Amino acid sequence: MLRDHAKRPGAESALDSLVFATRTVSEMDAHNVRRSFRKIAAAAGLHAAEWTPREMRHSFVSLLSDSGMPLEDISRLVGHSGTGITEAVYRQQLRPVLEHGATAMDDIFPVVDR
Repeated sequence: MLRDHAKRPGAESALDSLVFATRTVSEMDAHNVRRSFRKIAAAAGLHAAEWTPREMRHSFVSLLSDSGMPLEDISRLVGHSGTGITEAVYRQQLRPVLEHGATAMDDIFPVVDR
C-alpha cells in the first residue's frame, strides 16, 4: 500500500520522514499507533497488553548495547542528537541482569553431582 503512495508526486519525501503513516501518507497520532501496535503484537503471539512501542524501543537500545554496538551509533539510530539521553534513559544493560538471574537460579537449584 505504501509503495502505491510512493509513486504519487511529492509522496516520496513524506514517506522518508514518517515512521508511522496513515493510508493517505499523513502522520499517525499516538492513539492510532498504539492501537495498530497492539494488533501487530497480538498477531505475533505476544501478550499485547504487556508490550508498547516504548518498551520495544528500550529493548532495541538494550540489545544493541549488549551486543557491543557503540553508543554513538545507537543514539543516531534512535534519532538522538547526542548520547546523553540514550545513556540516561534508554540504555539498560541486559548482561548484568541475566547474570544476576542465572546466579539466583543456581542458588535456588543447586548443582547435583551425577
